[in-house]
Amino acid sequence: MPAIQLTPTERKVHRALAHHLDPVVMIGNDGLTPSVLKEIDLALNSHGLIKVRVLGDDRNQRESMFHELADQLGAAPIQHIGKLLIFWRPQPEKEKKSDLEKMPGPREFKVLKYSSRGGQRPEMKRVTILGNQRLAAGGQVKRAKPKQKSIKKKNQI
Repeated sequence: MPAIQLTPTERKVHRALAHHLDPVVMIGNDGLTPSVLKEIDLALNSHGLIKVRVLGDDRNQRESMFHELADQLGAAPIQHIGKLLIFWRPQPEKEKKSDLEKMPGPREFKVLKYSSRGGQRPEMKRVTILGNQRLAAGGQVKRAKPKQKSIKKKNQI
């Protein structure tokens, strides 16, 4: 799989996004083993943009690893700075499972209750609302109002 080619502006954007990231995979003195390749591939699938730390001291070896990894994994080589290698690959689309029999479950809401005194922090409560309930003003849980039927329909029955 050949490496993805990016324009300099795209590479610049990915470099900026990778600045705060920590290395996900470390390549030891054994070099590129199949297990290391598998871990880097999994990390690219789940994160998209990753940093890899190489523990070897040989710069030429790190440079060859950088290009070899990009070619083998079909990723874009973003940056090689010191012992850090940065790669990017678009994340695959995740399949959404839809279960037709599944009903919506209870919902959780966060309710802020303010104090009558001004200087205190508001108290936060987690409230679980079931299917036949509703959240009223002030964070009170009430039963849902029954659907109103018209007077004519009531008289017909």
